[in-house]
This record gives sequence, C-alpha cells and structure tokens, in this order.
Amino acid sequence: MEYLQVSTADDFRANYIYKSYCSTFPEDERRSQDQFRQLFSNPKVKVHTILNDLDNIGYLICWELTDFVFIEHFEIFSEFRSLKFGSEMLSHLFRTYSHIVLEAEPQHLNEDAARRIAFYKRNGFSVIDESYVQPCYEVGKNPLNLWLLANWQPEKTDWIKEEIYDVVYC
Repeated sequence: MEYLQVSTADDFRANYIYKSYCSTFPEDERRSQDQFRQLFSNPKVKVHTILNDLDNIGYLICWELTDFVFIEHFEIFSEFRSLKFGSEMLSHLFRTYSHIVLEAEPQHLNEDAARRIAFYKRNGFSVIDESYVQPCYEVGKNPLNLWLLANWQPEKTDWIKEEIYDVVYC
C-alpha cells in the first residue's frame, strides 16, 4: 500500500475523495464543498489517497495537532473492504504517529457502529470518552454525540477535546 498526499483541491483525486465522502458520510458528519476545499490550504491538515497496486482504495483526512494526530475522516472504498486494508492503514499510522485520536458513533447506535467500534478496538484503539460531542460543521447542521477513541490512555481528555474544538471545528 502507498499513501499519496493530495496537496490541492484542484487535484482530480480530491474531487474523487469528495464525491465518495459525500456518499458515505451523512450530511451532519461532513464539511461543505467549500469547507472541504479549504482543508488543502491548512498546514495542519493532511489529505491522503490510499493506493494499492495503482488502485485508489480509500482516503484519510488527518490533522497534525500539538500532541496527537486527529483522524477526521477515513474510508476504505466499499469494493475494497474486508481485505485488511483498513487494518494495514492503521498499522502504518501507528508506526508514523505515537498518539492518534478519532471519533466514532457509539456502538449501541446500530450494527454498523458496533462493527466499526469493534474494528477500531481490534486495531489498538480504546474508547477514552463516551460523552464527546462533535460540534456542527456549519449553521443548519447538527452536533453529534460520538465516542472519542485513542491508541493510548490519556489521564484526562479535556485538553484533547479543547484542541479538536478550537482547531478542527473552529
């Protein structure tokens, strides 16, 4: 597998990522097209396309914050799921970053949410906050009750949430 950083919103891969992003994530869980395009000018954000044998199999949008990396969105395209690519990508991230944080729907929400939480737990994450609220991306969208997961056990999560709120959702 290979990770290619997409550095401009005009790159054809960015358009492909955004199209999949819109069809995969519900409206309240995603940025508008203008907000998405602005990510490429933010030095803290890295947008990667994930390649396997020249096939674009998914993408990763992450924020390099003060003491951790925040995975905002991560998707392996449906035709490539259940082939261990997601686990391989997370393993690569663990070798690159010592502290990783992400948001996920609570496992009791539905079968997909339970499957996703189990996947993250199998791959080295644990739930560090069950009362986390993802702020709305813009007026007209709703905040979401999510769980915060990490690949380490911070003593407190207030500083993590504060930085995510101040930098990612400002």
